[in-house]
Amino acid sequence: MAKGLIWATTEDLAKTRPVVLSVYRQILRSLNSSELPLTYAAHLAKKAEVRTMFLFGSEERSVHNIADLIDAAKHSLSVLKQGRLP
Repeated sequence: MAKGLIWATTEDLAKTRPVVLSVYRQILRSLNSSELPLTYAAHLAKKAEVRTMFLFGSEERSVHNIADLIDAAKHSLSVLKQGRLP
C-alpha cells in the first residue's frame, strides 16, 4: 500500500481488498467454532458486530487507518483461533 501519501488511491484499495475479504471470511468462520463459549444467539450477535465493523471500515479512505484496521482484524483473528473472544 502507500501509493497515495495520506488518502488511499483506487490502486491502494484494490491491493487491500483481497486481504480484507480473506480476514473477514476467516473471522466469520472462526466465530462458528465450538471452542467459543457462546450460545447460538451470541454467535449471531457477534457475526452482526463483525459485519458492522467491516461495513464502517469499508468507508475509510486514510492509508494509515486502513493499515491499522487490517492489523486489528488480524489480531482479533489470532485471538479467535486460540478459542478466546477479542
